[in-house]
Amino acid sequence: MRTRRELVAGLVGAPALVGLERKTERPIAGGFVFEAQERGHRIRDGAGYGRVGEPRRMPVVIVGGGMAGLCAAWWLERSGFRDFVLLEMEAAAGGNSRFGENAVSAYPWGAHYIPVPNTESVLVREILTEFGAWADGQWDERFLCHSPQERLFLHGRWQEGIEPEVGATAADHAEYRRFAERVAELRATGAFTIPMALGEGKFGGRLAELDRLSFGAWLDRERFRSAYLRWFCDYSTRDDYGAGLGEASAWAGLHYFAAREHEEKGPLTWPEGNGWLVRKLTGKLGRYIRTGQLVRRVARQGTGWRVEAEGAVWLAEGVIFAAPTYLAPHLIDGFAPLPTLQYSPWVVSNLTLERVPDGAGEVAWDNVIYGSPGLGYVSATHQSLRTRIDRTVWTHYWALAGGNPRELRKNLLASRWEDWRDRVMADLRRAHPRIGECVERVDIYRNGHAMCRPGVGVRGSYDLRRLREGLGGLQFAHADLSGFSIFEEAQYWGVRAARRILGRIGREEKKSDRSNQRN
Repeated sequence: MRTRRELVAGLVGAPALVGLERKTERPIAGGFVFEAQERGHRIRDGAGYGRVGEPRRMPVVIVGGGMAGLCAAWWLERSGFRDFVLLEMEAAAGGNSRFGENAVSAYPWGAHYIPVPNTESVLVREILTEFGAWADGQWDERFLCHSPQERLFLHGRWQEGIEPEVGATAADHAEYRRFAERVAELRATGAFTIPMALGEGKFGGRLAELDRLSFGAWLDRERFRSAYLRWFCDYSTRDDYGAGLGEASAWAGLHYFAAREHEEKGPLTWPEGNGWLVRKLTGKLGRYIRTGQLVRRVARQGTGWRVEAEGAVWLAEGVIFAAPTYLAPHLIDGFAPLPTLQYSPWVVSNLTLERVPDGAGEVAWDNVIYGSPGLGYVSATHQSLRTRIDRTVWTHYWALAGGNPRELRKNLLASRWEDWRDRVMADLRRAHPRIGECVERVDIYRNGHAMCRPGVGVRGSYDLRRLREGLGGLQFAHADLSGFSIFEEAQYWGVRAARRILGRIGREEKKSDRSNQRN
């Protein structure tokens, strides 16, 4: 289970399916959402802006209201520190965990689950305990993913689970077992952890070699040839990283499998996905959050920092830069580019259905189609306790892997809503030929820089090292510092930055709130 091309029809797959059943299909409403590209490009291009008034003093300023920024704010507040402000460009905080809601259900616009945290993930357990997901030694059953959890459409029918089984040969199963054995060996090293920083001391030597070749090259070297196994590995890296076998490093691909317990219950999920946690955090921290604040410049001023936004200028002792790090060279005076880091574009579509298509069977939480260029869909109403569900919302994910991210991004932004509506519908017709009779609307989010791509060499790059070092009174906090985007990494770096800034400005955390996780 995970988080979730080009304009030419070949990358979409099955172009002949577009237009099928048009005579019986209903008109479909919808459009693009969160179209903030123009504002983002103003940052990129260094466009000017008007007067913003006299500077205000604020000991700590957090730039960016995604999960890292929200978790940095969470840690500051629970440490007894109140003198900070969080600046978010968008109309609402949340980043890749934003959500939407209509008359049918809430639904995610990005991250849609949190794996049940292992004992190493102390911070994750702390925040979930605070907001009531864990109490009296038990996970709240409402939030543990209900059955059926996941299924795969393969050879014309649905199977339980997404590891291909229908038509699998003895040779396929032998490779499955051998792959599982290699993963178990890597897990036993203790170098593959979540958060990843907990395994830093055990990373090196032969393990460092995994960062220097692609996951596909590693599969070749280890003689993993099963088409089913290779598809499963490729699906996994596209789903978590927005990168295929030839793009993700072997370290990243194997981390996906080796960093979590082999048998884990869960995951934890909600109709709005990780937007559930965004609701909790923004409800608790709302007085510190300033939305609609496009930060234009961050510069040293004396012993502190000057943060210039469209709405105000802030003079701070410390800054937590929790915005995506590709923005750092555009916003921070004198900060050099980060050439190693690339960002995968994604398309997330929310389809409102009048009813589930005929022949769909029992819809799982996560529904994947073998051989699809997309990543399948999750059902927003899956956790509902109602005995009968007619209208529902399906969230369809599509990572634009398999090409130069800059060109893919350019083509994505040049596309029309109708183009992507038809592609998403064509993808779903592979498993649901009559879905066009059921869909009322399709809303689509084009996320040009959805997540940092853990490509070959990123894990050990100088770019990640200097981001983690920070600039003294300016500390970086984003999942980008791990090279890949999941909640646990965003939270870890957000809390680490908050703790470093508290130390930097001479403010102590409450002793009772100190975590035993490495900082």
